[in-house]
Amino acid sequence: MTQDNEIDTEHLRLYVIGDIHGRLDLLKNLIQKIRRDAETCAGESLTVTLGDYIDRGPDSFGVLDCLTSKPFPAHYIALKGNHEALLGAFLRDPAIGLDWLRLGGKETMSSYGLSVPSTLMPGNYQEMADQLRASIPPEHLRFLETLKTSLISGRYFLCHAGIRPGVPFELQSEDDLLWIRDEFLSSQADFGKLVVHGHTPTEWPDIRPNRINIDTGAFASGRLTCVVLENESRRFLQASQFD
Repeated sequence: MTQDNEIDTEHLRLYVIGDIHGRLDLLKNLIQKIRRDAETCAGESLTVTLGDYIDRGPDSFGVLDCLTSKPFPAHYIALKGNHEALLGAFLRDPAIGLDWLRLGGKETMSSYGLSVPSTLMPGNYQEMADQLRASIPPEHLRFLETLKTSLISGRYFLCHAGIRPGVPFELQSEDDLLWIRDEFLSSQADFGKLVVHGHTPTEWPDIRPNRINIDTGAFASGRLTCVVLENESRRFLQASQFD
């Protein structure tokens, strides 16, 4: 480590996984593929997940339980997604409950064994937030509370959603790193590093001169994508519900 969000890349193979969204089945499949692939690595390997572990898919609990059990073959760094931010905001301020539940929080509540009304209405969600906090294991909370928002690895800048063009990496806001879309996705600027991100689902990995999007919409498409970065090379591993 050179800074809190920068790693030494010499002799490093980097596995970067896109948005998981409660698809424990695909995550387990991809972990096995990464383990097999890492056996061919002469140096060290590092796995980075880009956030959005929860919501929308059926098993947010299982995904967090898996990621907190050190499942990868070597080092692991977890980044924060906007859905982890939404969960944290709900636990701090249940008044946003309706927004979070509509964006996939309902599935997360169910994965922790909590019932949610079939029809969501504006109201007081304090009791629901209290029940969820009491149901989340301490190790899950610690994992969520210690997520990084970005990581620099050699020529790559890793984050969940993207960056604001024209703003230095060290001055990027958490809001942009977790939520930005149009201004970043439409930019053809040279950012100084190749940005590896998720957040905006695409059918297949979207490779541009200034960025690589690896969110292949796992919760709906049944495809979870990992890009493998080593020296100047890049390739992809993918888990599918049809594997």
